[in-house]
Amino acid sequence: MHTRLYRNGVLEKEGFPIEEVSDHVADPANAVWFDLCAPSPDRLAVIGEELGLHELAVEDVLTDHQRPKVDVYDNHLFITVYGLHLEEGRIVPVEVNVFVTANALVTVRESDRFDIGGVVRRWDAASRMAGHGVTFLLHGLLDYVVDQHFDLVQDLDGQVEAMEEALFVQGVRDSRALQHSMYVLRKDTTKLRRLTFPMREVVGTLLRRDQDLIADPVMKPYFEDVHDHVLRVTEWVESIRDMLANVRETRLSQQGFRLNEIMKRVTSWAAIIAVPTAITGFYGQNVPYPGSGTPVGFWTSSVLVALASAGLYAVFKKKDWL
Repeated sequence: MHTRLYRNGVLEKEGFPIEEVSDHVADPANAVWFDLCAPSPDRLAVIGEELGLHELAVEDVLTDHQRPKVDVYDNHLFITVYGLHLEEGRIVPVEVNVFVTANALVTVRESDRFDIGGVVRRWDAASRMAGHGVTFLLHGLLDYVVDQHFDLVQDLDGQVEAMEEALFVQGVRDSRALQHSMYVLRKDTTKLRRLTFPMREVVGTLLRRDQDLIADPVMKPYFEDVHDHVLRVTEWVESIRDMLANVRETRLSQQGFRLNEIMKRVTSWAAIIAVPTAITGFYGQNVPYPGSGTPVGFWTSSVLVALASAGLYAVFKKKDWL
């Protein structure tokens, strides 16, 4: 069981059955946290009834692909965020729904791919702040989620920089692989933007002065720090989008330049071939010409073909057409 009981800032109990939560919540000196992983609708309805959760919030938990948001109800907050990680080079989001009451924090994970143990370790590392109760628990969760976003954006930024360098490396021939990587990164960046940009509203709402549940002045700077990290993530995502657009434009420019080079070469070889064709065609007419029917005439035409072709090749090479 992922359950914890803090009393007056001290961790008193953990791993107890969720059925005991209602007894602990009755004491305002307690701060209770418990975690649910992909709960059934019936189990979620029972917990919602015990804690007095709004039916719309419970319904949102059962609806997949919610937008990151914070809903304010009379006696609790409902927050939706996404943990993000890479699997086989692709971004995999995991929805995490959070109920925040006066002295209880409930996390509902879409699956166990979200490492709730990382959140617990973060709480333990800052246990001196546990006296701030649910506000402390909520900050640790949001800070962990935003740090995940930050690490992922940093990784994507490194991939884009490597792709930029690969564009100008001589001998890079696998253009299809490069285009596929560019396509995957663009899709991942779009997904990342869709999940990280609303986080500004989430943390911003928690920082509002009229928000009673998160009114602890001591914890406010910590939430402002999380908000600052969210802004940095969103700005970095926009920067990555611009970099990918530049990479794409550069790739298209390279392809156009390469096509022009190929056309110059084809045209140059066509010109080289046209001159010998003209000479041999001229000497092939059914009229007498100097050297007609003699070895001298054959060798004269052959020398003219060779000299003209070599001369054209030298001129085109000098002009960098070949």
